[in-house]
Amino acid sequence: MFDNLTRPGILPSLNALRAFEAMARTGGATAAAAELCVTHSAVSRQVKALEAALGVRLFEGPKHRLVLTSAGRTLLPTLTIAFDGIAGGVAAARGEGRDLHLAVHASLSVKWLIPRLPAFSAQRPDVRLHLAELPPHAMSHRGADALLRIVGPEALDDSQMRPFMPNTIGPVIAPSLLAASEKSPLETVMTAPRLITRPHPQGWRDWADLAGVDLPRVEERAVAHLHFAVDAAITGWGAAVLPWPLVAADVAGGRLAAPLGFQPDRAAFVAIRGAGADSAALTAFLRWLEAEGAGMPPAPSPCLESMVRWSSECFQP
Repeated sequence: MFDNLTRPGILPSLNALRAFEAMARTGGATAAAAELCVTHSAVSRQVKALEAALGVRLFEGPKHRLVLTSAGRTLLPTLTIAFDGIAGGVAAARGEGRDLHLAVHASLSVKWLIPRLPAFSAQRPDVRLHLAELPPHAMSHRGADALLRIVGPEALDDSQMRPFMPNTIGPVIAPSLLAASEKSPLETVMTAPRLITRPHPQGWRDWADLAGVDLPRVEERAVAHLHFAVDAAITGWGAAVLPWPLVAADVAGGRLAAPLGFQPDRAAFVAIRGAGADSAALTAFLRWLEAEGAGMPPAPSPCLESMVRWSSECFQP
């Protein structure tokens, strides 16, 4: 089908290459379209045109679960390096480096970073921050000076990762549900409707493995983001397993209870420098970020002591 469609040595369309790179890097046409500010169909057309121009398939599988072919895996890293280099060169040409572009996981942005940004702006009023949403599984974002996200222990050895805050996870629940229950805290948490987040559906299983407990069958209620789960738990719609940094303020303020404490999971919140990103503004921001992470109150220690009664000790760090 694709034989002899282009002459040797003729480069394909730059827009087609850009669409493929974005789709392969972000994991889908929808995320690529959002990044490139075009429609989903425009990305799909460009990728099909590129396949025709190259004479090879770049993706295979059903539409809702496309994966890269061998040719796609060969092409992607070269394009990513090239486009990152272009983005870095453009940023350097703009000069002062006081515009700082950050791509951040939505829940980290809403529940942790944004409440702290007034303090950074007070320290560095000369730096103009621009926030973009980082897709759940993305490890790069075109035009970003830095990415902020959580990564598992397997990724922390990468020299690109700059950890600024360790992670612990634990179940949280509305205090009213605990107060109204005649069961132990463990039973109350375990039998409450279970809030499941789509970006991290294995959260409850991860915590149960760390805590050494078995999960009973209960009603599950799915939400799109971790910060949706935080707000849903506050209303009493169910219990959720969440990272301590995202719920610390609500636990301290009495809007959430964490009767079972939090388990270290060896993951960490990290900053990842964008390609070519190197400015005084970025350096200042990363130093501030590390100081904010170091200043976080410690998570309540795991309190699994037979779980028969709700001990006030469970709330002590």
